[in-house]
Order: sequence, then C-alpha cells, then structure tokens
Amino acid sequence: MNQSPDTVLVVDDTPANLAVLFTGLKHAGFKVLLNERGDVALQTAVDVHPDLIVLDVMMPGMDGFETCRRLKADPRTKDIPVILMTALTDPIDEVTGLRAGAVDYITKPINVEVVLARITTHLTLQKLYHDLERKNAALEQALATIKTLSGIIPICAWCGSSIRDERGDWVSVTTYLETHTDASFTHTICPACYERIMNEPS
Repeated sequence: MNQSPDTVLVVDDTPANLAVLFTGLKHAGFKVLLNERGDVALQTAVDVHPDLIVLDVMMPGMDGFETCRRLKADPRTKDIPVILMTALTDPIDEVTGLRAGAVDYITKPINVEVVLARITTHLTLQKLYHDLERKNAALEQALATIKTLSGIIPICAWCGSSIRDERGDWVSVTTYLETHTDASFTHTICPACYERIMNEPS
C-alpha cells in the first residue's frame, strides 16, 4: 500500500518565494499548501494539521515569530514542527525564533536543497518521536496487563513450574502467561540446568 505524502504548509507573503518552494517541494514528492499571512496559517494548521510548517518571519500584520508562538500555544497545533525562514541574520533573531518554538531557522536567499534537507531531517525526527510514543504506550499497556497478574497465584511447591488457573486446572507457567498476557516465549537452557544436564550420569 502506497503511503500518502507528507504535507508541508509554506507561509510567506512574497509570491516568488512561494512559487520556488512550491515547485521544489512538489517535485520532491510533498503535498504543499500555501498561505501568505500568519493569521490565515493559524487556521490552516488547525483545519489541515500539516506534518511541518515553513514560516517566513518578516510578514505584514502577524509576523512569523508571533505566528509560531501561537501555533505552539495551541494544543491542536503545538506538535507540528515549524521551520522559520528569514533574511534576518542577527543571532538574536535566531534565538528569538527558537524560543518561540521553532525547530530550525533558515536564512534567505532561499536555497531549495537546504530547505528540503532541513524538512526531511525534522520529519524523520518527528516520526521517530511518534514511534517512540507508540512503543511507550505499548509498554505501559504491557505493564498494566502484567499488574493484573499481581496477587496470590497458586503455584506448585514441588516443581515450581505449574500454576492453578481460575478454573482450578494445573497448567505450566508458560501456558498461563501466554493465556493471560500478550507475551510469547522462546526456549533455551539456563546455566544452572545446563550444568545439571552435563553432570548427569549417562
């Protein structure tokens, strides 16, 4: 099954910049949305929830810094990576952008290859972050399942490898855990058992 392309929202009040970025990103396989104003971009981000936003700093009305701050203050859009793009080269402007919540800062004139490289990097990081979140959620679920096994479980005092289940039947520990959890098992020999086997008279 083909995976749908990542969506990138580009916000810039200069039509020439929008045209260059639209062509470059589209050619690279992205779905591209274009806005010319920060306030419009805020609503687009809520409605569409793009995978990443490339945001110009110097715009009339709401500038890129304020737009970024508002995106990060909104629970609906706070997790969307924002790359700021500007002709400002003073380090204090870069710091301002990063403090506003941007993940990266690109200076103009636009180099499409640089923009593509930064976008690809941050989309990859975002996907790794989401994968980690999913794995953590799965781990928490597994731990919750294991906790349901807490309490007194009747286990054979002689062999130590059989458990009496809720029906009163004696089953192996492996069977019990596979029945009551999502765990599966591979089998090997622990060092103590290996030693006993090797020392048994033939």
